Amino acid sequence: MTAQPDDQDPADPQANNPSACGLPSNANIDARGPVQKSDEEWKAQLTPNQYRVLRDQGTEPPFSNEYWNHKADGTYACAGCGTPLFLSDTKFDSGTGWPSFFAPHEPEQVGETVDTSYGVSRTEVHCNACGGHLGHLFPDGPKPTGQRYCINSASLAFSEDSSHPTEP
Repeated sequence: MTAQPDDQDPADPQANNPSACGLPSNANIDARGPVQKSDEEWKAQLTPNQYRVLRDQGTEPPFSNEYWNHKADGTYACAGCGTPLFLSDTKFDSGTGWPSFFAPHEPEQVGETVDTSYGVSRTEVHCNACGGHLGHLFPDGPKPTGQRYCINSASLAFSEDSSHPTEP
């Protein structure tokens, strides 16, 4: 059984979720991008879960978040600032329980930072416009990129758009 994020022991996050996707990030996201807001402004705009993921670099439990099994055609944007990040035609089922994409919509919109917390080296991904934590990047995705962007649903806002079809 996977514990809810608030029930996880910060000293031992792997005890409740052994997946590298499930570990919170400790990468520095301070003062990134042109969209700058105070903590009070972010808290007023975002839900508590969105704030925890985007600003405190938390993670959601697998298989129970909004977009892990979402199949509609459209665009996934940053829930913090609205920057388009991923298209539905790059989304795939990674079996991890989190939305996974093999490429960002525009590579310059998604930043990367190496996160070495918890004794594991991972690549944390964030929105380059507002610095919001999105998730992590792993080198085990499908062709054509071989990349898996493991993204928290709370960091995303979806808009339906038939010009960006999902895979059948």
